[in-house]
Amino acid sequence: MTPEKLYYQDPYKRSFSAQILQNEKDEKGRFYVVLDKTAFYPTGGGQPHDTGTINGVDVYDVEEVEGEVRHFTDTPLEGKECNGEIDWIRRFDHMQQHAGQHILSAAFEDIYGYRTVSFHLGKEICTIDLEVPTLHEEEAERAEERANAIILENRPIDTKWVTENEISKYPLRKALSVTDDIRLVIIPDFDYNGCGGTHPNTTGQVSSLKILQWEKQKKNIRVHFVCGNRVLKQLHEKNLVIQRLNGVLSAPQEDLEAAATRILEQQKNLEKTVDELKTELLVQEANKLTEHAITTNGYNLVEKAYSGWTMAELQQLAKNIIHNFDSMLVLLVNENDDRLQLVCARSNDIEINMRELIKRILPEINGKGGGSETVVQGGGEKIISSEALIGKMVEVTNTLN
Repeated sequence: MTPEKLYYQDPYKRSFSAQILQNEKDEKGRFYVVLDKTAFYPTGGGQPHDTGTINGVDVYDVEEVEGEVRHFTDTPLEGKECNGEIDWIRRFDHMQQHAGQHILSAAFEDIYGYRTVSFHLGKEICTIDLEVPTLHEEEAERAEERANAIILENRPIDTKWVTENEISKYPLRKALSVTDDIRLVIIPDFDYNGCGGTHPNTTGQVSSLKILQWEKQKKNIRVHFVCGNRVLKQLHEKNLVIQRLNGVLSAPQEDLEAAATRILEQQKNLEKTVDELKTELLVQEANKLTEHAITTNGYNLVEKAYSGWTMAELQQLAKNIIHNFDSMLVLLVNENDDRLQLVCARSNDIEINMRELIKRILPEINGKGGGSETVVQGGGEKIISSEALIGKMVEVTNTLN
């Protein structure tokens, strides 16, 4: 039985009485009731479902399944009669956003011929996908201005049920997806669109519309926007952020961009200075290590355990040594939390295969790694000390020499 859909008769209806026709569980074990009439809008047409209560029990989801509107509740309902209450704040928000989408889509199409191919009404932000590869700022601004002008004019928003034969009388913005139960939402002399959602009676009740941003989405452009009370919420949140930034950056609103740019440039310069100092420190560390290298088996051995270094720093240190000094064998270990990292390298005039070395060493720490015949790196568990690991590496190199 198809219920009487009160949300189409009067989208402003907040409460109603009805008869409970079914009290069931679906295949997922969710309780639901079917009523002979309902003001609860089910998910569809890009608009989320209503919430509210039936006999004081929360309705958390509403779906239309094979012609029946199912109201999902956490607990089953008792009796045959019920009273429903719509969460009006949620419903009216959806009405504002959905009508705003019609207006914005019509503005883009009317001014530029940009067609809307999809719409999403999110909890915080709404989006439309425009069938265009790019969108310029002046285009977005002009469409937004046109949309808000239509809103300010407080034009009527009419709904009309028509037959397929009557469709030709209306300049529809897009092709219909149904041939039966055709419902048109009309803003006279501006937008004619097939839609099954809920909308306010006039454009003025949308209040305002603001485009927030846009981005490339596959071959289309996705426009993010808000309407009505969501505009005020966005303004409030952004104003709070600006007020905090005023204090953090010691600058008024009009100077925030310049202040932030200046700080970012200073940070960039500081990072460059730090990188230069790190490079110089690694050079100095390489010189220091080579001065204390131990001559053995026809080469100079450098071995050192560190703590808190990065793998990149170890690698650069090893390369500084083998590229600037002859006959050098470098064995470096670093300790980070519960991990051990190692870098082993040799000068070109030494014939030890570093890959063979790391292949034998990594099992000692349940590690993984790799590299070339001259430089290898890896890491594993800290199940032995750094010094013990270096000792084992020295033992292995002696067998490879």
